[in-house]
Amino acid sequence: MGVDRLERVNSLLKRVIAEAAFSIMQGDTVQPGLITVTGVECGRDLRDATVKVSVFGDEALKQTALRRLRRNAGRFQDAIHRQVRLKFTPRLDFKLDYSIEKGDKVLAILDSLSDRG
Repeated sequence: MGVDRLERVNSLLKRVIAEAAFSIMQGDTVQPGLITVTGVECGRDLRDATVKVSVFGDEALKQTALRRLRRNAGRFQDAIHRQVRLKFTPRLDFKLDYSIEKGDKVLAILDSLSDRG
């Protein structure tokens, strides 16, 4: 499969999962508005996909959200199956993405350095 097609599939899966999160996670103890899907990396054979998520809150809330997302992985796969035409519906594995928080720390350091000068 071409790299360009794989990037389009990743982008499409990211959109479908993000949209489905509001209905799937509705009524859960973790509000769906606190979860951001930051990326999807699908394997070349499209059988597995890693979904990177950022969760706004403390570490306990992040771990709770990750457990709930993993528990609902089948429901997310059903949403993908209904909305995307693929030969295989990928198995989803959710991982926490700390890149947004790392970026915020770098910006805070840069701000503190500019305040000194």
